[in-house]
Amino acid sequence: MAKIYHPETLVLHAGYRADPATNAVAVPIYQTTSYQFASAEHASNLFALKELGNIYTRIMNPTTDVLEKRLAALEGGVAGLVVASGQAASALSIQNLAVTGDNIVSSTDLYGGTWNLFSNTLRQQGIEVRFVDPSDPENFRRATDDKTRAYYAETLPNPKLQVFPIREVAEIGRPLGIPLIVDNTAAPVLARPFDHGAAIIVYSTTKYIGGHGTSIGGAILDSGKFDWAANPGRQPLLNQPDPSYHGVVWVDAVKPLGPIAYILKARTTLLRDLGPAASPFNSFQTLQGLETLPLRIAQHSRNAQKVAEFLTGRGDIERVIYPGLQNGESRRRADTYLSGGYGGLVGFELKQGAEAGRKFIDALKLFYHVANIGDARSLAIHPASTTHSQLSAEEQFATGVSPGYVRLSVGIEHIDDILADLAQALDAAGG
Repeated sequence: MAKIYHPETLVLHAGYRADPATNAVAVPIYQTTSYQFASAEHASNLFALKELGNIYTRIMNPTTDVLEKRLAALEGGVAGLVVASGQAASALSIQNLAVTGDNIVSSTDLYGGTWNLFSNTLRQQGIEVRFVDPSDPENFRRATDDKTRAYYAETLPNPKLQVFPIREVAEIGRPLGIPLIVDNTAAPVLARPFDHGAAIIVYSTTKYIGGHGTSIGGAILDSGKFDWAANPGRQPLLNQPDPSYHGVVWVDAVKPLGPIAYILKARTTLLRDLGPAASPFNSFQTLQGLETLPLRIAQHSRNAQKVAEFLTGRGDIERVIYPGLQNGESRRRADTYLSGGYGGLVGFELKQGAEAGRKFIDALKLFYHVANIGDARSLAIHPASTTHSQLSAEEQFATGVSPGYVRLSVGIEHIDDILADLAQALDAAGG
């Protein structure tokens, strides 16, 4: 699909026109494990990477393939890999570049699950994650050494909601041979990290892309613009023979196929060996959500802006966290990297503290109390006791979580109904 198309068109048309067997317009669910090879030579060519095609659904699937192509087209990338969850996408994005003894430098402003993955699970695997404050992009350079393989950040970090300086950090890393990996889960369509120098985008498609709280999924997208061969010593996994795939050198193997070394390695080694494959049915469900993503994200943003303004006007609110209300450098970054809205997440803290926050949560009637964001429905949660509860108090503070912090994922319901529910819950909390 040509890049001249707008997002509203790409999410409906990219990567697929009709089923070649039946001419079906809707993408079929290819609920199969395996695929018939045309001949012995065909099978051999597939396993030798001489041609691309379906081998086994743990590695690729026709339904999932359309989702991968559509997401890559939406972001302006060259290829995608859809996996079973956003957590799997985050893990594989790092494991594709780093091994025992290596490190990555990550923003402190992260979702709690990602922080725990980085600070505990990856560390147990021998990969060090160095956390730095992104308010000063130079902190990434200061934390870099010869074993640094990637930089990592969230565009619109959940729950801190201060937009990351994508271009500034990407420009630090590129001359060093270090790619910037950006989790764009909270800002699809609104932010385009590839346009600002990011090399890789990861998503939890569970959130806004799926949009209806039905299907877990994740995605890794490759810009195709990062030169993995420019500094071979910096990226040894892509530039040295890989014993897990008969000694292939990935940057050389993909030359006839295009600039897809990173994604092809992730698919044919990590996805093959670790197996976090997406269900074809979940990919189908996610495609349904993707078709309306531009419409929904605009409504999420409009409603969230009104919610943030409403909360700001209440005397029982200590502070409101929303990019559309920020000032100074935070607002400059929000306006630089977000277009068409500031997203659907709003944070706030009640003056009465954590106990009032719990009362507020329990008093909600329209909002769901769930551990998710990006649903069409409005959602609320108390991160310190749930999504960020595995973090220490110091780690919670670094990610933007205080004891009384409440995070809202504002849905697409009528704004009057949303505000009415918030008002009655705040009143019940003692406001």
